Amino acid sequence: MTTPERLTAAIIGGTGYTGGELLRLLLDHPRADVAAITSRSALGKPITLWHPNLRGRTALKFTDPGELLAADTPLDIAFLCMPHGESSAQIDRWADRATRLIDLSADFRLRDPARYERHYGAAHPAPAWLDRFTYGLPETNREAIRGAAHVSGVGCNATAMNLALLPLARAQLIDRVVVEVKVGSSEGGATHSPATHHPVRTGVVRSFAPTGHRHQAEVEQELFDRNGAPFELHVSATAIDMVRGVLATAHIFPKRTVDERELWAIFRETYADEPFVRIVKDRAGQYRLPEPKILAGTNYADVGFALDSAGNRIVAISAIDNLMKGAAGSAVQCMNLMCGFDETEGLTFPGLHPI
Repeated sequence: MTTPERLTAAIIGGTGYTGGELLRLLLDHPRADVAAITSRSALGKPITLWHPNLRGRTALKFTDPGELLAADTPLDIAFLCMPHGESSAQIDRWADRATRLIDLSADFRLRDPARYERHYGAAHPAPAWLDRFTYGLPETNREAIRGAAHVSGVGCNATAMNLALLPLARAQLIDRVVVEVKVGSSEGGATHSPATHHPVRTGVVRSFAPTGHRHQAEVEQELFDRNGAPFELHVSATAIDMVRGVLATAHIFPKRTVDERELWAIFRETYADEPFVRIVKDRAGQYRLPEPKILAGTNYADVGFALDSAGNRIVAISAIDNLMKGAAGSAVQCMNLMCGFDETEGLTFPGLHPI
């Protein structure tokens, strides 16, 4: 598959937060041009009505996805940002239209149709496509993403959990783990529901998934299947009064006693060459352990750990921006890998402090 010097890209379903973040990143990407961003509900209207931070950066208006499908201009890559179930219903048409696809919904994240049915409560509508998509988390799947034609997005909570647990899973140290994930309101999307309406959502510490969170399936896939060592995994998710961000706190009960020196070696071995994962475990300062607030707008994941005095419980902590490393940022990172670009192109914004 030949990659042009500059990609012609399209964002399918662009009124949501993820579509806006993708557009923000691609407008400043040195190797991509956004030809179209689609929406049926906002057809013909300026995208800045939905994404006002991009005023003066683009004159794009929302176009009809049907017109884009019918057009004969080439598309090197399409980012599918449609609601759950829409990508799988339309996958054949978009695969014919664009040379490469990145789907940011949950439709193609899981390779096993039985696992999909168990966690999503229905049979997959396009099971023949599951093996044709590569899971889009570079830290677990980089070589498969290189040169791939179809890549899935990642679950934001799954990303935080996977990055917290990955070093210990690779070392096959985990016997049992309980993960508490705290999430911001932007996880609920740009269209509010009765549960996410601001007067109801603000000020809360709400346990919305004490058990059975769907993103657990991605952790099982990436950590159990790849490392050949399943472990007992329990996940709870809590909504807190924050807009962006995920903080995963994993309580790991290891198969044997470990010390801090060994943990440092394990985490460094896993993340020494990762461009967007930083080990954060400082002795001083206000941010001694990962904190999602300072990651807003960035593609970085901060990962840290603590060890209790008895050595029989490890607490691994991971922080990300759910809209970036948990969605749009990882998608652009995957685009770079798919096309043979420098993996960090367009993604080096370091965040703001204070914020």
